[in-house]
Amino acid sequence: MGVILAEAEIYPDRELAINPGQVFGNLNGIQARDPAFGLEAVWIEISNRAQAQSLGYTVVDASTVVATHLNQILQKHSHELLGHEEVQQLLQVLAKASPKLAEELVPGVLSLSALLKVLQALLAEQVPVRDIRTIAEAIANNASRSQDTAALVQHVRAALSRAIVQSIVGTESELPVITLEPKLEQILLNSLQKAGQGQEEGVLLEPGMAERLQRSLIEASQRQEMLGQPAILLVAGPVRAMLSRFGRLAVPNLHVLAYQEIPDNKQVTIVATVGPNG
Repeated sequence: MGVILAEAEIYPDRELAINPGQVFGNLNGIQARDPAFGLEAVWIEISNRAQAQSLGYTVVDASTVVATHLNQILQKHSHELLGHEEVQQLLQVLAKASPKLAEELVPGVLSLSALLKVLQALLAEQVPVRDIRTIAEAIANNASRSQDTAALVQHVRAALSRAIVQSIVGTESELPVITLEPKLEQILLNSLQKAGQGQEEGVLLEPGMAERLQRSLIEASQRQEMLGQPAILLVAGPVRAMLSRFGRLAVPNLHVLAYQEIPDNKQVTIVATVGPNG
């Protein structure tokens, strides 16, 4: 029996009027939530589309609702869909463009399984793996120092930083970020140092502190959402992976970036500082 990843009710003869955050009136129809992003919405009669748009709603037809939801599910679970076969196909693409690099990478630098783990870790954080050449170069340049998946992901993310940041803010020159209280960041860095390199799982926040930090993150992210801006947490490189896993439990669409992932052409603006006391 298959596992249900997501479900939603669709009305093919109606259209979905989605509340993007600010609307100027109510609509008659079937109250719902946009299945892709969880926004408040109403299934309306097609004849009411113009009225809904005039009140500030975003109106989409049923087939678009389904397509958007499917696309979001595929993105969210793409790391589970990637296997050895798909990695082999990516290596074939690389071999056509850079035969020497492809030959050097697998099995020269690391195994196919180790490469799969790196690519899955990237996809789990919505980082596209299409640019296999840049990914391969970053791994080839750093694998001699460490074969640890988390360390290799860190190097690949730095190499892909322009693409990662562009996928979040597009061509905007300003990057609005949430940062951690310096004291908390130092606590995390110290405990990571004690746990040892590549042992983010060994870094644990005291439960009460973790809960307060999550609440603080949710509030800061909601403020960003209301302004129509992405929720971006900017942290020190060594704790980025651990905070990404922790943060996305509270805020699924949270982007967690390391300082070294900020391209030179972006101006960082701190919009909030969060911590267990926040």
